[in-house]
Amino acid sequence: MKWFGEMGWKPFDFQLQVWQAYLEGKSGLLNAPTGSGKTYALLVPPLLEALNGQPGSGIRLIWITPIRALAREIENSALRAIDGMGLTWKVGVRTGDTSTAHRKLQRESPPQIIITTPESLHLLLAQKGYANLFGSLKCIVVDEWHELVGSKRGVQVELALSRIKSLVPSVRIWGISATIGNLEQAADILLGIHQKNQSQRLIIRADLRKQTEVISVLPEAVDVLPWAGHLGIRMLDQVIDLIRQSTSTLIFTNTRSFAEVWYQKLLERAPDLAGVMAMHHGSISAELRLWVEEQLHEGHLKVVVCTSSLDLGVDFRPVETVIQVGSPKGVARFVQRAGRSGHRPGAVSRIYFVPTHSLELVEAAALREAIREGIVESRLPYVRSFDVLIQYLVTLAVSDGFYPEEIYREVKSTFSFASLTPDEWLWVLNFITTGGDALQAYDEYRKVIVDTHGRYVVDDRRTAQRHRLSIGTITGDNQLMVKYVTGKYLGTVEEYFISQLSIGDTFWFAGRVLELVRIKDMEVHVRRSNKKSGRVPSWMGGRMPLSSQLGAYIRNKLDEAAQGNLKEEEMAFLQPLFNLQRERSHLPQKNEFLIEYFETAEGHHVLMYPFEGRFVHEGMAALIAYRLTRIQPFTFSIAMNDYGFELLSDRPIPVEEALETDLFSQLNLLLDIQASINASEMARRKFRDIAAIAGLMFKGFPGKPIRDRHLQATAGLFFQVFQDYDPGNLLYRQAFEEVMDFQLEEYRLREALNRINRQKIIVTRPEKPTPFAFPIMVDRLRERLTTEQLKDRILKMAARYAS
Repeated sequence: MKWFGEMGWKPFDFQLQVWQAYLEGKSGLLNAPTGSGKTYALLVPPLLEALNGQPGSGIRLIWITPIRALAREIENSALRAIDGMGLTWKVGVRTGDTSTAHRKLQRESPPQIIITTPESLHLLLAQKGYANLFGSLKCIVVDEWHELVGSKRGVQVELALSRIKSLVPSVRIWGISATIGNLEQAADILLGIHQKNQSQRLIIRADLRKQTEVISVLPEAVDVLPWAGHLGIRMLDQVIDLIRQSTSTLIFTNTRSFAEVWYQKLLERAPDLAGVMAMHHGSISAELRLWVEEQLHEGHLKVVVCTSSLDLGVDFRPVETVIQVGSPKGVARFVQRAGRSGHRPGAVSRIYFVPTHSLELVEAAALREAIREGIVESRLPYVRSFDVLIQYLVTLAVSDGFYPEEIYREVKSTFSFASLTPDEWLWVLNFITTGGDALQAYDEYRKVIVDTHGRYVVDDRRTAQRHRLSIGTITGDNQLMVKYVTGKYLGTVEEYFISQLSIGDTFWFAGRVLELVRIKDMEVHVRRSNKKSGRVPSWMGGRMPLSSQLGAYIRNKLDEAAQGNLKEEEMAFLQPLFNLQRERSHLPQKNEFLIEYFETAEGHHVLMYPFEGRFVHEGMAALIAYRLTRIQPFTFSIAMNDYGFELLSDRPIPVEEALETDLFSQLNLLLDIQASINASEMARRKFRDIAAIAGLMFKGFPGKPIRDRHLQATAGLFFQVFQDYDPGNLLYRQAFEEVMDFQLEEYRLREALNRINRQKIIVTRPEKPTPFAFPIMVDRLRERLTTEQLKDRILKMAARYAS
């Protein structure tokens, strides 16, 4: 292609294949790594089509991106291609950051290319006359599909595509995805392909195996009794050396709180970084995020501390070095972040791994081997998400209304609702028109009416307005806007964090120390503070569980260590820790399952090490505790991390006797889990998000949201009503299913129990806590003590148990 040649580029084979397939009218999925040229693989074909005599007006291409940070880069790439190919197309961005004026302009004069998010696409479906808006549409591209497929936002995309494909049967659907374990299934979900017609599946793979180099940053000495967070900040000087050696650096942390802490500590230790260091995470204002992206792209920033907000495909060519602080807990996430370095076709991706405790170095070695063998995680898709379906149907009713027979066929064509029965469909229709059996006496839940033509519509203006404000599946604590007293907007923090502060307290946010001046409505008014310290905001849901694939590779690495194979740098460095584990207890091989039982002043401890991640361990610990209480009554304290779990009791625990009773059996597993974990309480917590998505609770108008504790109470009331009077309610049942599938990961729990039953069980009785046990015991204390108290207590524990 002429423009590619003028830019000095040569198309890759996979780009040529996509262009050809697109121009032949086909849909499909492109599997390509970050920085491989995948964006132009799907931006170019619609432009070629326009050059070949189909210039057209109206929206021709909808580009769906999972995060707003990507929209600007895709817009720039599209404008570059349009200009280079001599077209006059317009490009518009429609996200939550788009102003009302720009949205109005887009309605009156639609751009040929619109870049949007799943939520904003549904807002387009909520407009009157939306069918006309899509009338000239040729293609929909879903970028970073692997990020969406394992979330309810992916279900939103499925439903929107089912509607648009019905309106424009000739529309082409394309996805762009990094490699995931269930890539074929991901393609089927996107394209609406069912078992009987899988021959229609088209996946084009970029044969560009990126080389990823993993370099561990080792502490000066190994701590043989590690605990989460004890390293990290202690390695600041080594991280600063890496920053100074590079022209530009991204430092990835797993949570927004960690990003704030690292930014603060780096600035304290290296004040000369002021002015060339910035921070980027999802709670910082769009204006600040955009400024950071532009400054990094232009080479004006030396270092950016960030979270997953910069995981994805925003193009930062100047980035030379990527640093990962703490384990990413998954192979795919780690590879994605590594890809920010060497973000060009053929370049090596180099990533430095900074552990937050010694045992994470085993994860570094495991990650390197998994990458070498091309192993990545699957994304478990959401199915039968009735909260999303209810929201979608009200969206259609708010705009032009819908006829149930037509929409039922479309909804059934999606992967998520392929198993939807006629009775369940009737239940959903009844729910949006009457509120269902339990709520039919309340007018506010009769959102949709059926007109004389059998069309389901919302005819109440207030209901329509409230629904448009509630579209989306991203839930969380109420967000309060952080503003200077002069009015400048900085970003958002969650209500529960601010509620812990008093006027005059200081806290870190967006790389600044701020003093709380006042809270007015849902705005936090602040001023800059000269103090050097302050509290760090925390956001809910920070901890990610270990993936099953990474867990398997960790067990492999420990097996190698148990057999004396310490060839890798990290494993050799950890030899003193392994020696102490072996001396006090046992270092398990792959065919062994380790149980430790010992007594301290705190009581009697049983520790088990499945290495399956904290979600699985949460369920397994409760299950084992429950089965032990069937032998004799016990009260247990339970703690867990990604490597194992602890049961603590004030009485001796009959471990050997319990093992004779099929402690790890799958017999009656579901009943035992439900009896052991208080499934009802876990489902009650899960139900809050489901109720919000389904529209049972209105979160408030812009600037005047309803307070979080009121929403929690309302959700709890709904849950109780459904439990008592409508137990067949599909939303109520969905809460229990989500607990089993996504919180306790029942499938992984069954697999882990299967594996343990095949292993040789080793029970040891160490005299003191082992290197494996110590971090789990610390995690139990973490829930009860402040940071300073915890640090003092841990240091005393470490000194007591070290020798």
